[in-house]
Amino acid sequence: MTDLTRRTMLAGAAALPTTAALAPSAFGQTTPPRYSQPSVITNPPRQWGPDAPPVSFPDPDIIVVDPSFGDLMVGLAAIHRVATGFQWAEGPAWCEQGNFAVFSDVKGSVQYRYIWETGQVTPYRKESFNSNGNAFDFQGRQISCQDDPRRIVRFEHDGSLTIIADNYQGKALNSPNDIAVHPDGSIWFTDPPYGAQLSEGHPDLGPGPLNPGGLRDPRIGNTGVGIFGPTKQVSPTQIYRWDPSGRLDVVATGKVPNGLAFSPDWKRLYFLWGDVIAVADVVGNRLQNIRTFSDVMVDGVKCGSDGMRVDRAGNLWSGSNAPYGYSGVTVWNPAGKLLGRIRLPEVCANLCFAGPKRDYLFMTASQSVYLLRVNIQGAAP
Repeated sequence: MTDLTRRTMLAGAAALPTTAALAPSAFGQTTPPRYSQPSVITNPPRQWGPDAPPVSFPDPDIIVVDPSFGDLMVGLAAIHRVATGFQWAEGPAWCEQGNFAVFSDVKGSVQYRYIWETGQVTPYRKESFNSNGNAFDFQGRQISCQDDPRRIVRFEHDGSLTIIADNYQGKALNSPNDIAVHPDGSIWFTDPPYGAQLSEGHPDLGPGPLNPGGLRDPRIGNTGVGIFGPTKQVSPTQIYRWDPSGRLDVVATGKVPNGLAFSPDWKRLYFLWGDVIAVADVVGNRLQNIRTFSDVMVDGVKCGSDGMRVDRAGNLWSGSNAPYGYSGVTVWNPAGKLLGRIRLPEVCANLCFAGPKRDYLFMTASQSVYLLRVNIQGAAP
């Protein structure tokens, strides 16, 4: 006899395609029946925060596209907003030794910690130099992208700081954005131009493509321009590999890159490449056979990717910068098939797997941070 428990019934319900029970709406998605609980797209919409009423399981904002997505979800789990009030939350990374998640408020130029035992969010580095992406290497050291001085740095165990990269062949980097570490000790990072904005770093000194007419003066505000870091961007937007020997190599060039993540076997690298998610084969210290993994189109809506992570089964979890109803997270299997979505009331810039078991999805979404327990672990670290 089948053991029908509350958990298995809820997990089964979560595995049902939402279109089987819901009718189309103006969002191109689905409108919950009248008896359903509030969700992101209902009117009135779902409430968030500690004073919001609890949602019933399964969570209405976990959208199953393929039945296999149900295997990745926990039936008795809901999306929670754990903090809000940031200017642009980005760059989450899980510290196994410290039992906390670190993330950046890029525009606020502050790094924060989410402390696992207490659920508190506290300032970690109040001057982060507009830090963006973060990662912890296999020795537990934090590595950060700093948009203002346009460099990659590593925080050592003794409290000192090491500059990993701030130029390529004598030419300044643009604004390193996201990081993926490799077990061979190498650091792979993307270098788009976003740090040339007043709000995320500093514009170029004088007129140029990134400062039309020279109307923005980077010297105002005493940010250190001209004292440390470059004053003008001169390099193409590229993806780099830093070797422990100190050598820096270009592994991809030609488009604007952003988030990146390795497959669990380290044989493939996924990365945002222009407006698509690309994948390439990792051959030694090079990339080969760059190809489109997904155009991130869902129901005719462009779910623009940003940061991304891979789970232990090889599925890709990507932040979605899309219109209301499609913002949040998209999840794709290794073949590039959409499995499901996690709807949030804000666009999601980045995410990581967090918690002592790495089975929580930690999502940095515009002004807020969200948490969801899942039934799969993130690939290390």
